[in-house]
Amino acid sequence: MSKAIRLAVTLGDPAGIGPEIVAKAASRMRAEISAGRIEFLVLGSASALDEACERTGLSRESLPLRLIDVGPVEGEIVTGTISAVGGEWAYRAVERAAKMVLAGEADAIVTAPLSKEALHLAGHRFEGHTELLAHLTGMRDAVMMLAHGEMRVSHVTTHCAIADVPGRVTPIRLRRVIDATLDALQCLGLEKPRLGVAGLNPHAGEGGILGQEDRRIIAPVIAEYAGKGHDVTGPVPGDTVFIKLRARQFDAVVAMYHDQGHIPVKLLGFDVDPATGRWQTVGGVNVTLGLPILRTSVDHGTAFDIAGRGVANADSLVDAAGYAMKLLEGRRNRHPV
Repeated sequence: MSKAIRLAVTLGDPAGIGPEIVAKAASRMRAEISAGRIEFLVLGSASALDEACERTGLSRESLPLRLIDVGPVEGEIVTGTISAVGGEWAYRAVERAAKMVLAGEADAIVTAPLSKEALHLAGHRFEGHTELLAHLTGMRDAVMMLAHGEMRVSHVTTHCAIADVPGRVTPIRLRRVIDATLDALQCLGLEKPRLGVAGLNPHAGEGGILGQEDRRIIAPVIAEYAGKGHDVTGPVPGDTVFIKLRARQFDAVVAMYHDQGHIPVKLLGFDVDPATGRWQTVGGVNVTLGLPILRTSVDHGTAFDIAGRGVANADSLVDAAGYAMKLLEGRRNRHPV
């Protein structure tokens, strides 16, 4: 039997749905954990996890996980409320998880959602998990990839103003994102992955009429990869590149900015009941690539509005844990020790 994959699972903001979905995910993945395929090492507030278990009818003692309390943190956790206390708990969990992976005590991090506002209130001024992990590992060039089934989208820029995007689309950054994406696809078992690169401007610039970035920056980088034998195509207009991805003409797409890549993945990953307007399933995984730490996460937020009601959906967290397993198993097969 291969060595178990040790997942450092953070509870996220304890005032949100993180503790609840972690408890539910551990329960749902009991078979894989019991079989020795994975270990759930849960980091955060013990009291928040206990309360979540009570609300969902689960017993923490019966769940197949090992809890690591990262407290104490001064102040009360108020369910459904954004606060510096919740931000500090969330930060400490991620910080401890990163240290565990770097020390060889865990293999990857799986994160429940945190609140950027709460994180800032606690004095940790990061735009999100991706930027926080880049800081904790001493690197600045992480790559965010969203995935839902065969819908895989990496991002050249993420949490920045639209006005700042063109200046951040550089040849160096493009190469970084393409390299990290190709490597991830190979870890997923795609020996010769096909990558579509989205254009930045409408119609990929329309030959320069609608912007010069596609012609002057993006196209030459794509030509480099094609010249080296990689199946990299583009720039493809943003309004058609995802249709081609759904048609399986590509295995993944490189998007130029946050909403260009997030909207199509979430549109497919979130299933809404048309009669009630309620989300029935919440699918999708957020993957951080290009760091010495592999991190996967849910593709949704803290959902403070439903926290404490016991109704949160754990699908995305289960998907995130499964995706981490696939990527790690692929890496082990490609680079056996």
